Amino acid sequence: MPRRYRIAIADDHILVRKALTRLVNSFEGYSVFMEVDNGNELKKQIPALGLPDIVLMDINMPNGNGYETTSWLHRNYPIVKVLALSMLSDEAVIIRILKLGAKGYILKTMEPEELKEALDAVIKNDFYLPEVISGKIISGLQHHLDEERREIVLNEKEKLFLQLLATEMTYKEIAAKMSISARMVDQHKSTLCDRFGVKTRVGLVMYAVKNKLIEISTGFE
Repeated sequence: MPRRYRIAIADDHILVRKALTRLVNSFEGYSVFMEVDNGNELKKQIPALGLPDIVLMDINMPNGNGYETTSWLHRNYPIVKVLALSMLSDEAVIIRILKLGAKGYILKTMEPEELKEALDAVIKNDFYLPEVISGKIISGLQHHLDEERREIVLNEKEKLFLQLLATEMTYKEIAAKMSISARMVDQHKSTLCDRFGVKTRVGLVMYAVKNKLIEISTGFE
């Protein structure tokens, strides 16, 4: 018998949670075995019910939000894959949750078939971002990762800029930190995007992390 992957859903909105449960249970190869309304409840249920293969993780929940719970899972049960759920497509939100260990990010406005696509991708490829968010990030990254590996040399200013991009700082705050103009921030970003073949801030950070160009801290250690 083909394996059925075990899904946990963590969302404080019961209607969303129940709708997701019905939808996931309709997918071949997947079944929901745990529903919780916050991260703290997920932590309590895992010892009793066992580990899920994937957690559909709402980001904004009381009593253990998605950030804290994703970080906890990544540290304690790295085998569990987190697929983050949110209404937000903000770059800072996406970067933060991916840094904490999430394997993907989807919007709650998605079509039902996209959820199946996301689950399949996380299982098979260990990562998923929808086109509306990623644009050509994934293809750009894959192009560079498939090329013959070469040494990437960055100057100190470029290293600092990438390090700051991987924080929750706004572009204005980054400009102030580096003592440069907002226009120069945009120029640095465009230059590095062209150099690495990506399109967005998320793409730059993902590329830098994958190629070990910067070191990041989750903030929950």
